[in-house]
Amino acid sequence: MANQSTAARSSAFVLDARPARPIDLVHLAKQCLGDEHLEYEILRLFDSTLVTYLGRLAAAQNREAVLLHLHSIKGAANGVGAFAVADLARAIEAKVQAGGDLLAEQLDDLAIAAEEVRVFIADMLSRAPA
Repeated sequence: MANQSTAARSSAFVLDARPARPIDLVHLAKQCLGDEHLEYEILRLFDSTLVTYLGRLAAAQNREAVLLHLHSIKGAANGVGAFAVADLARAIEAKVQAGGDLLAEQLDDLAIAAEEVRVFIADMLSRAPA
C-alpha cells in the first residue's frame, strides 16, 4: 500500500479539524433550489421561528406543549440545515417522550446551539445582496 505524503496527511488533518458551520449552506441551497434571495428570506424566517419556539419551550406548562415546541424546533432546524440544533431537539424530545424530565441543562445546551445559529444568520444577513 502506498504511503501518504506528509502534505496529504497535513491537509487531511486540517480539513478534519475545521469546525462545521452552524447551518449547512449546501443543504439550504438545495432546499431553495439555488435561489439566493430565497435562502436569505428563509434564514430570516428561521431566526424569528427559533426565537419564538425557544421562548414557548421555556414557558411551556405541560409535557404536550414541551413536545410540540421541541418538534417544531427540530423540523424547522432540519429544513434549513441547522443540524446541531435539530439533533439536540431530537434527543431532548426522545427523552421527554420516554417519560424523562426536561432539564434546565438541556434547555441551556439548546439555547447555546441556537445562539450560534443566530449569530451565523446575522452575519450572513449582514452580507446579503440588496
